[in-house]
Amino acid sequence: MGLGKAWELLAAKVTGWARDFVLLLPNLLVAIVVLVAFWLGAKLVRNLLLRVLRRVSHSEQVNQILSYAVYFAILAVGTFVALGILGLQKTVTSLLAGAGIITLALGFAFQDIAANLMAGVYLSVQRPFRPGHIIETKDFFGTVKRVHLRWTEIRTQQGQVVLIPNKEVFENPITNYSASGKRRIDLRVGVSYGEDLEKVKRVATRAVEEIATRLPDTGVEFFYEEFGDSSINFVVRFWISYTRQPDFLQAQSEAIERIKKAFDEGGITIPFPIRTLDFGVKGGERLSEVLEETGASRQGMRFPS
Repeated sequence: MGLGKAWELLAAKVTGWARDFVLLLPNLLVAIVVLVAFWLGAKLVRNLLLRVLRRVSHSEQVNQILSYAVYFAILAVGTFVALGILGLQKTVTSLLAGAGIITLALGFAFQDIAANLMAGVYLSVQRPFRPGHIIETKDFFGTVKRVHLRWTEIRTQQGQVVLIPNKEVFENPITNYSASGKRRIDLRVGVSYGEDLEKVKRVATRAVEEIATRLPDTGVEFFYEEFGDSSINFVVRFWISYTRQPDFLQAQSEAIERIKKAFDEGGITIPFPIRTLDFGVKGGERLSEVLEETGASRQGMRFPS
């Protein structure tokens, strides 16, 4: 093939491309307009969604991820529409198939991470607790510091920082001690069988009513519960304003001190455990014999025969 022939073939090819480009130019312009429109729409939707999410979620990471996920989804739709306008349906089909395969593979490979991410999004949007709340979950008790995408950060009462995967927080019961802003304290005490029960109730109730942190709009509850081995046991209940765990511990400590002081002043006895020993059981051993075997008699002790 001569140089002239090769030049003619190249010129014909370039001419064909130019003709196809001219024919495709209207569709290309439309595709560009569609892409620009989808891009502007994606930015608008992203900004609006970000504003809405910031009202319901305090996690900026979650807000950014959700808003940008919608943003890129709209851009992807715009890209597929533009390719369709250009007549590249096969390319669109190949891209969709490839995206599906990649998504499926990533889902299997990172299913635990994905589960924690989804649980983190749910916790940030539903907000069963917030930073600063005192909660108990997965056998951990402490103050919520922050909800991350993959884990929830809790500081225990001993000062340790615990990172609990969001999936486990989502799947396990959560006790939120701060949600209501108040908490009930139950104190169980026992008094001697010889005490006047009406007096005991009156003195204990009055002692608890004087606690400064007790909520005044809630009464003090007093109930006798059982006949114990050496005492009649009762429970006294009252509510306090609760924002921190030291509030609970301080009120509980003050209640114990006040009840003990009031009982001492009123002559009410909180008995020690009492045990009755019966050495006259038929067939049993004599106490003197047992002690003599241990050498107690050598210490100068004498026992009745």
